[in-house]
Amino acid sequence: MADPLIIAVPKGRILGEALPLLARAGIVPEAAFADEDSRALRFTTNDPGIELIRVRAFDVATFVAHGAAQLGIVGSDVLMEFDYSELYAPVDLGIGRCRISVAEPAAMAAQDDPRGWSHVRVATKYPHLTKAHFASRGVQAECVKLNGAMELAPTLGLAPRIVDLVSSGRTLAENGLVEVEVIADVTSRLIVNRAAFKTRERVVPLVDAFRGAVA
Repeated sequence: MADPLIIAVPKGRILGEALPLLARAGIVPEAAFADEDSRALRFTTNDPGIELIRVRAFDVATFVAHGAAQLGIVGSDVLMEFDYSELYAPVDLGIGRCRISVAEPAAMAAQDDPRGWSHVRVATKYPHLTKAHFASRGVQAECVKLNGAMELAPTLGLAPRIVDLVSSGRTLAENGLVEVEVIADVTSRLIVNRAAFKTRERVVPLVDAFRGAVA
């Protein structure tokens, strides 16, 4: 029997929205998958030919690009940041809706015009995406790489602005920050390893099942 197909799914917020889609595509994970306290990272499903791994959102793209997983569910923000040529993103799943925005302290924003920027210093976990965005506008971006707690950067003097994911904007508001520019809208995508798409016969029907689940 061929090795099972591995689908990489992200821990956290998107996972709750992804589970009904997986079910509509015919994939139901074992009971342990729903256990918040479980330390397991790899799970069986109702289909003996499909297994799930649960990893950090940023790592989903890496697992699939390198062929350790054949499919994955990941935000378009991660795809923009890594831009792996080995990935194919055939289905917009329409979940995990949010945006990548530039934010700064409210007092600063009151007298600031993004159109006048020539150089910015920002804290972000998206240095590649951020530099590319600002370069397209002729703005030089100096990026301080952080993996979390981005909102602390302006108040502690690390960087006056941040680039981060925003959904409700509540976290920004609670930290005295406001959005001043939206870089991109974000949704989660089904991604596929290009080599697996050509060589593993179950991949194409699975992609079609996800298309049907979204429709």
